Amino acid sequence: MRGDLWAGLTVAAYLIPQCMAYGELAGVSPVAGLWAILPAMVIYTLLGSSPQLSVGPESTTAVMTAVAIAPLANPDGSDYGLLAALLALIVGLVYILGYLTQLGFLANLLSKPILIGYMAGVAIIMITGQLGKVSGISIQAGTVLGEVQGWLSQFGQIHGPTLILAIAVLVFLFGVQARFPNAPGPLMAVLLATLAVKIFHLDQNGVAVVGEIPAGLPDLALPAIARVSLDQMQALVAAAIGVAVVGYSDNVLTARAFATRNGYKIDANQELLALGASNLGAGLMQGFPISSSGSRTVIGNALGSKTQLFSLVALGAVVVVLLFLRPVLALFPSAALGALVIYAATRLIEISEFRRLRRFRNTEFALALITTVGVLVTNLLVGIAIAVGLSVIELFARVARPHDAVLGQVLGLAGWHDIEDWDGATTLPGLVLYRYDAPICFANIENFKRRALAAIAAESTPVEWFVLSTEAIAEIDITAADMLTELHQELAAQGITFALARVKQDLYGQLRRSGLLKTLGAEQIYPTLRTAIAAFKDR
Repeated sequence: MRGDLWAGLTVAAYLIPQCMAYGELAGVSPVAGLWAILPAMVIYTLLGSSPQLSVGPESTTAVMTAVAIAPLANPDGSDYGLLAALLALIVGLVYILGYLTQLGFLANLLSKPILIGYMAGVAIIMITGQLGKVSGISIQAGTVLGEVQGWLSQFGQIHGPTLILAIAVLVFLFGVQARFPNAPGPLMAVLLATLAVKIFHLDQNGVAVVGEIPAGLPDLALPAIARVSLDQMQALVAAAIGVAVVGYSDNVLTARAFATRNGYKIDANQELLALGASNLGAGLMQGFPISSSGSRTVIGNALGSKTQLFSLVALGAVVVVLLFLRPVLALFPSAALGALVIYAATRLIEISEFRRLRRFRNTEFALALITTVGVLVTNLLVGIAIAVGLSVIELFARVARPHDAVLGQVLGLAGWHDIEDWDGATTLPGLVLYRYDAPICFANIENFKRRALAAIAAESTPVEWFVLSTEAIAEIDITAADMLTELHQELAAQGITFALARVKQDLYGQLRRSGLLKTLGAEQIYPTLRTAIAAFKDR
């Protein structure tokens, strides 16, 4: 509970100015960012499957909200808040529809290399997004490259006290982490930075602070749908689908990344329900669409959050601040906030995992790099789509060209083994025991047939029996069944008996339904390699 307590307090100190900024980024009033996070903290605690994820306003969905609503709103902006709240409600309904149709399985397309590359890309985006804040300059850019170029072009305008404060906070954070890893470093940094502003009057010397925080809590209310035209509603529905896809991708990737790090599992389909209900709550609170926040989750993880209790602690702190302690947080310097984000982001880049992927397989290492680059040069959704596409292509490549083996005996070793793996392994003259290490389907049947015939041709003595070990073949499709029939006919024309061994019950049923069982003959189906070899010896 100590970790959840410190994490909740620190995340609260971080999220209040952050969520206000996201409210402004989305085009609504800054306080709407705080309104949007209040229901999410309670709802996700009850429905979410991740004990560490922080759900609420975040940058991507905030930007997408602004892009979607700006062309639809009245010129005077009088209906902007209404459209933002309605968009959140529609996004919530999209998520719940996905939950009811069990679309959470789509998250299984996100492999470990994608997780590693994605988190590294998000970390870089987080760091570059804070360059202006920690140096006291204004950078107007929407990409990582634009942020860096804008910072370099204004390097001479850096505000010295702001940069010094940010560097001091970073040094403090890394120092505490190195010497006292269990200490609440981020919370201490927040308090010390605020104290420094108060003592040295840094806010009067050009150091930006959070400033006044609006008071009060909103009432739950359904947006006035009657004020929205049919054209606006259609545009909002289309935008909601895009926001939902991006938000869910970000949510599941972040949740799975922390689940992998900390040894627990998440339910991808349950996340759809939790996000849906959280967005409905945000809409009823006059907020805007929300998803998970990687930066807040990282801060909580760094302080030892173990359960969603940290979200409830943060909720209590936010309510207390909104009602009673707004003047204290008003002195929190923006530079320290940026330093805190940078510190949290550095913990997302796992160089050791990139090295491990490189040692394991070059293709998986390349997939992680491509994901990182894709996230940086395009956007989160496009980068993820590219990585998932490449991952699926790689999977099909492995299925289309799997490992195979001719099995033989090894002196002093029980069983039958790949003769390529063992020097001195021998086969039975006249018998080819062949194993294909993947289900046979339309994608690899030609590859299977070619390699099976090559195994027969490689034998020095005439082959009388060809036995296919189906231990790795759980099923076949109709294309494979027809091709196996052709292979049987070709082998029969050469006087070679075609038999199957280690046939599973499901495969046996498919052989029967396809007619292949009748073609081969039930007597040529053997439950084990031993029975198949015995039949060959008794031929």
